[in-house]
Amino acid sequence: MKMKGLKLSIIALAGLIMAGCGGVEKMKELPEGFTLKVTPNPVEVHANKVKATFEGTIPPKYFNKKAIVEITPVVVYKGGELALPSKILQGEDAQANNQVINYEAGGTWKHDVEYDYKDEMFNCEIELRFVITYKDKQVPFDAPQKAGIGTMATYKLVDIDPKPVMLSDKFVRVTSEEKEAQINFVIQKADIRKSELTKDEIKMLNDFLLDAAQAKDKEIKELKISAYASPDGPEKLNDELSQDRGKNTDKYLADVFKKAKVQAEVTTAVEFTAEDWDGFQKAVQESDIEDKELILRVLSMYSDPVVREKEIKNLSKVYKVLAEKILPQLRRSKMIAKVDLVGYSDDTLRYMVENNTYDSLNVEEMLYAATLVNDVNKKIEVYMKAGEKFNCARGYNNVAYYHILNNNIAAAKAALEKIPADQKIAAVTNNRGCVALLEGNYDEAEKLFADAADAGSAAKYNLGIIAITKGQYPAAAEYLGGSDTFNQGLALLLAGKADAAKNTFNKVETAKGYYGRAIVGARLSEEATVLDNLRTAFGKDASLKDRAKEDVEFRNYFQNEAFKALF
Repeated sequence: MKMKGLKLSIIALAGLIMAGCGGVEKMKELPEGFTLKVTPNPVEVHANKVKATFEGTIPPKYFNKKAIVEITPVVVYKGGELALPSKILQGEDAQANNQVINYEAGGTWKHDVEYDYKDEMFNCEIELRFVITYKDKQVPFDAPQKAGIGTMATYKLVDIDPKPVMLSDKFVRVTSEEKEAQINFVIQKADIRKSELTKDEIKMLNDFLLDAAQAKDKEIKELKISAYASPDGPEKLNDELSQDRGKNTDKYLADVFKKAKVQAEVTTAVEFTAEDWDGFQKAVQESDIEDKELILRVLSMYSDPVVREKEIKNLSKVYKVLAEKILPQLRRSKMIAKVDLVGYSDDTLRYMVENNTYDSLNVEEMLYAATLVNDVNKKIEVYMKAGEKFNCARGYNNVAYYHILNNNIAAAKAALEKIPADQKIAAVTNNRGCVALLEGNYDEAEKLFADAADAGSAAKYNLGIIAITKGQYPAAAEYLGGSDTFNQGLALLLAGKADAAKNTFNKVETAKGYYGRAIVGARLSEEATVLDNLRTAFGKDASLKDRAKEDVEFRNYFQNEAFKALF
């Protein structure tokens, strides 16, 4: 439809309400100087509401002084019509309480309308219907006058595709465990006493090592011996003592495996410390001996081991306590064993899931195993099993995740309802918002998405969808920023940022992405952009043809032969 034709129709309808004083029938004649403006033109829908304003100018000496004119806008669409509130004008002598149009001076009038949009109104006509009341007689106009065709409903293109959030497993394939035990030695001796080998810590270390050596899922990752001599006596003797203590401890561990007839491919690392001053200082600090501050001061004053030993021995009373309480602790060898527990391989876990033998897995193994299969139904089954067997919120949440992606809203909702409401988990809250949005509960969805801020970019994207539906386009563009989606381009377009919208649409290779590019082309009066992108959009989704041929975004091309050829 050309805008020129629409303007003439509007002017024509206006003429019908005007006439001189010679009778109301003459008010149907088109007066000179009459104007009418409809804003916006075409009408637009935002947040499911349509708002429009009619403004008219009535020239002098045309409005009968005793006449009353009722102007009723009507939206006519396939299958029905919607009459909007009327605007009533009256002559200066009419007995009523409406806006007066002076006969001599004429006047202006303005009428605002607002109504709820229905999808059927996308292709519609807006009529103005007039009835004159004069001396208790109603004179309807011969025919309604057309004021507009179609509704610009571009925001309705929004993709209601909320993004659900998964909760990850905490599966660790290799876990490490470490145990240590200590063998103490007599002063200036390196032989291992039998009494030392009966200590509980030695027995526990032996069992730990033998179990690891024999288990298929365990590996002795490290076996280390640190042997020491106390910092008293000649340094050469202490050096020999520490080495002998280390060698004897290493031989003892080898005998442990040998006696148990266990083959263990492990290399023991042996370290020697001839004079354990670090251990000495630590033991003193942790002790309750009376003069420990004096001893620590000596250690801080002298770094030479010989001088240190001499000065401490000079403290005869103190040295006796050290010899009894501290030095025996330092004549030792410390054994440290690190064992890795190796979990199931990916292939094994996948086999167990595919052959329904995964019931023995723990919760983390089960959640991880679900990620290894491609069959979505199998994933849902495993996650549900994890939820039921371990009362696991992550399992139920991930069931809902896949149901949301599959648009199975009832199943998603049922899974989420198994998670106690008092468990405040951002991903779960976000996914509840997805369900609410897909059910059409936009206010509830918005609240849930706002509460799920910790869910990250998905919650922001989802708030962007809500903002578009509510007509909050700048906010929507901010929420959707960086998503490189059709919805981001749409928000920018609706916010009046055509160039930015075009840049975003250029990254979207969907049918609607190309349709968005065509709308940008229409708003920028770029005919080639309109035609080329509509052609591509139709190739990807032929159903868009039905919309485009009635979409007033393209009203300036409705009579264009190249445009019509697309259909």
